[in-house]
Amino acid sequence: MAKILIVEDEVKLARFVELELMHEGYEVDKAHDGRAGLEMAEQGDYALLLLDVMLPGLSGLELLRRLRRSKDTPVIVVTARDAVMDKVTGLDMGADDYITKPFEIEELLARIRATLRARQPAQRAPEEETIASGPLALNISRHEVRYGGEEISLTNREFSLLQTLMQNKELVLTREQLLEKVWGYEWAGDTNVVDVYIRYLRQKIDDHFGVKYLYTVRGVGYAFREAQGEED
Repeated sequence: MAKILIVEDEVKLARFVELELMHEGYEVDKAHDGRAGLEMAEQGDYALLLLDVMLPGLSGLELLRRLRRSKDTPVIVVTARDAVMDKVTGLDMGADDYITKPFEIEELLARIRATLRARQPAQRAPEEETIASGPLALNISRHEVRYGGEEISLTNREFSLLQTLMQNKELVLTREQLLEKVWGYEWAGDTNVVDVYIRYLRQKIDDHFGVKYLYTVRGVGYAFREAQGEED
């Protein structure tokens, strides 16, 4: 079963969540401050981090920022603040999901399952297959994306989103369709997470290479189309 790291300074809450996760069959480690949490996250082999935002020593968001320099471990941010900008900041820094305190344990468990399941396609070894559009090529079995001879570094979520869009080239997919295909049908977060990850892909592909593959269809969703030059 998957191993989860809880980084939470509320000792009683951390213990409660630990017991619930163990009851579900997960292995669990805990850290009660940001610096210890970062060290454990960097050195350990965790399937997921449950990360509080307000931590002593090192904030949860700073921990996440530093962790993303070296590891792509899935992260669910836990925050007592429900402001939209706090959620967006966490997602922008590389969090996979967020949940706001106080939460029901059933919702937390569902989000954990959805996050772990969303990573599974990238962990499997599918048949050799490449999807290409001009110089942009996505190799599914090697989990690799290249533009010409240059490799593009994508997170698992970014890769899955690009793969879904390329496999449905010229079709307009709604945010809800993308959430179901990439994040899983149990996703209970806001649909604006799709917008955040589309922005990541545009920065790494469209903006970086001066082309346009990713289109916004206002009021509907997004589409992947044959590349147009920057002047278009």
